[in-house]
Formats: sequence, C-alpha cells, structure tokens
Amino acid sequence: MGRQVTLAEAEAGVRAILLHLGENPDRDGLKDTPARVVRALAEMTSGCRQDPKALLMRRFDVAYDEMVVLRGVRFASLCEHHLLPFTGSISVGYVPRSRVVGLSKLARLVDCFAHRLQVQERLTSDIAQAIQKHVKPLGVAVVVRAEHQCMACRGVVKPGAEMVTSAMLGVFRKTAARAEFLRLTDA
Repeated sequence: MGRQVTLAEAEAGVRAILLHLGENPDRDGLKDTPARVVRALAEMTSGCRQDPKALLMRRFDVAYDEMVVLRGVRFASLCEHHLLPFTGSISVGYVPRSRVVGLSKLARLVDCFAHRLQVQERLTSDIAQAIQKHVKPLGVAVVVRAEHQCMACRGVVKPGAEMVTSAMLGVFRKTAARAEFLRLTDA
C-alpha cells in the first residue's frame, strides 16, 4: 500500500472528478460536495477498520443445539467495481456447539463486512467464514439478496433485478439442514 492520502488531497480528487464531468465545483450546490463525498465514503467503508473477531467474542452459555436464524438484516454496501451501492437483506443461521453469540453481534458482523468496498459473493463468504472461525459452530448458512445500482442505473439498466448468493458450511452442506434454513428464511 502506498502513502496515506491527506484529507485535502482526497477532497481535491473529488473536485477534479467534478471538473472532469464538466461541473463547476464552486457553484452553490457543489461547494461542500468534495468534503461530503469523502466523509460519506469513509463512513461507508468503516468496516475495514473493524475486527470481526472482536465483534463475535461475547458469547453465552446456553444449552441449545438447534438452528439459530437471524433473517432480514438490511444492509448497504459499495460495489468495488463502480463505487455504487448495492442494498438488500441478509439471513444468517448457525447451529451452536455449546455457546450462542449475542444476536446483535450477527447484525454488527453484517455491517462490518458490508461497510467495505465489496462484491456480493465475497460479502456472503466473509460473513460465513468469520462465524465459522470465531464462533466455531457445527455449521453456518448465509443468504444474501441484493439489488446492485451498478446494474440498475447504468450499463444494462435493469432496476429491480436481484442477485442471490449463499454460503453453506458444516452441517448446512447436508440436504436436511440446508432445506430447513432455506425454508425458515424464505430463500
């Protein structure tokens, strides 16, 4: 990785893009846009500065050996190819060995990986792999459904098209557990 770019250099880069597009970055509506864009991108990529292990450390001793499912976790991420958003929902399931993870931690894990420059396939895999590695359950299942603005508002222009990806680890590779998870998440 190269040297750290300063805030002023980042804002100048956005200003240069505006000039390249034929805009006047000094006009009233655009005066503060470079600073707003840099702040927005920093917020939308804040997951790069989070540790998934730290998010999943808090667990509880609960005698439960059935499937735990959190479905419908809304997210927004940035496509690393066009820096345009893709948004949707994620369902996460796991079968604990002896300890359960706090439910909010699964939602925070979704945000941790969604708030990075991303592709949906990696987002799906990253969430599943982090749970498998740090929680060590009998299995993990993740299904991601998303609409990609890089496809909805440019290129082929197909708004409303939904991409669905899944990751199944451990017991979820077996037909019965997979089928139960998909039924519970309406996937």
